[in-house]
Amino acid sequence: MADTLTLTLDSGGDVVIKLRPDLAPKHVAQITELAAEGFYDGVVFHRVIDGFMAQGGDPTGTGMGGSSRPDIPAEFNGLSHQRGVCSMARSSNPNSANSQFFICFADASFLDRQYTAWGEVESGMEHVDALPKGEPPRTPGKILKAVVA
Repeated sequence: MADTLTLTLDSGGDVVIKLRPDLAPKHVAQITELAAEGFYDGVVFHRVIDGFMAQGGDPTGTGMGGSSRPDIPAEFNGLSHQRGVCSMARSSNPNSANSQFFICFADASFLDRQYTAWGEVESGMEHVDALPKGEPPRTPGKILKAVVA
């Protein structure tokens, strides 16, 4: 299985994310398969809240879309939602994660064990910090390419 997911952002460069299949194997598998298919290429960060998180992974850019794959059952785990932690977005149904994810800007430990954390930014967090803010941003930041390695 892949060790990292690299997101090349239009806000300046590469964000290297250490994948955590030890904590969320189904989520990591879905994300890496979608990335390998090019699903995330060109997708925007449609919800970026300063001091909280940047959310992307919706091909429609609205926050309402996902992939054609089935939703993933929750894999809540002990990785705390701190700066650089990557986790899955979902509806009020805990088993509704699909393709949308978010990257925490700061301590969001109130989300712990309610959302599935699946990775940690190893480098490039400054590029996440540089994403345009808003819900949605006027000119959303974009994933140019997502590569698993």
